Amino acid sequence: MNSITRKRGLTGLVLVGASTLMLAACAAPPAADSSTAASGDSDYLACMVSDEGSFNDNSFNEAAKDGLDKAASELGIQTQALESSSTEDFGPNLQQLVDASCNVIFAVGFNFSDGSLEEIANANPDSDFVWIDADDISGFGDNLKPINYSMDQSSYLAGYLAASYSTTKVIGTYGGLDIPAVDVFMEGYYYGAKAYETDSGTPVTVLGAPVDGAGTFTDPATNFGDTAGAASITQSQLDAGADVVFPVAGGLFASSAQVITDSGKDAVIIGVDKDIAVTSPELAPIVLTSVEKRMTQAVFDVIEPLAGGEEFSNEPYIGTLENDGTALSDFGDFDSKISDDAKAKLDELKAGIIDGSIVPVPAS
Repeated sequence: MNSITRKRGLTGLVLVGASTLMLAACAAPPAADSSTAASGDSDYLACMVSDEGSFNDNSFNEAAKDGLDKAASELGIQTQALESSSTEDFGPNLQQLVDASCNVIFAVGFNFSDGSLEEIANANPDSDFVWIDADDISGFGDNLKPINYSMDQSSYLAGYLAASYSTTKVIGTYGGLDIPAVDVFMEGYYYGAKAYETDSGTPVTVLGAPVDGAGTFTDPATNFGDTAGAASITQSQLDAGADVVFPVAGGLFASSAQVITDSGKDAVIIGVDKDIAVTSPELAPIVLTSVEKRMTQAVFDVIEPLAGGEEFSNEPYIGTLENDGTALSDFGDFDSKISDDAKAKLDELKAGIIDGSIVPVPAS
């Protein structure tokens, strides 16, 4: 499996995941989503706890929940999903699903590194857990399966595309939180743009990337809810000449889109996690592409063999370009504006990343 070694000194599984991207909400008691499903004859029960925020965030949580719904629809299993308003809900929500005798429990997001998942998993060795965007798993037993993503790979393609598309040769990015699962998107984007710079001989400025001690982020206290900060950063990058902005910040892409629309400038955004030109079709006219973290398929792929009777395995799942765990979305409204040569180059870069001849983010 392809993955990159993270520079933050994480032990256990190499983290190449993407963003714990969600809208923030005030702390509230754990509450079940109205998503318990029963179809077919299967009594297999697959369960999920969200990261902070709603399963209707048009981003990270929703993509994971879609995989649960797909399994209910196509495999005829039972499902239950609980939303978390804050990290304080993680432990109670996980315990509620253990008590419900779930066959497998998905924890969605890097933020489960707060210790709640480790505590519950180790206290319940007969329950099986799957952690999306897993961090350090060294403290877990064999009842934890990590899901991670090589988001540097598809982000590298996005950076190359952004630099190629840009008329100003100034592009921007920002994150919702300075954590490896967010930074990896921004770093891949930076190095992809710099690869275009090398190939074309045209200088490209990348604003906001967490490279060489830099990096632009919204207020961490808001947990991806800093709409004012996202708007301010976007305006600042537009003022500096950027005509492509890559928000790695969950639903905050809507703030960036509003600023671009209000500015009247010929600028675009690149989405993350899901194809936001599809999930937010009103934004399609300014969405160049999206860097997809295909959690829907990963969740389904983990559940399918288990529901069919296979034993649980703690072998990591790593989403890559090769296994279609991550990819660029279709270009939508911009398909005719991207040349055949540029599309061919992206295919060439993708092949190079898959065969290992291109390393999106150099080891530090």
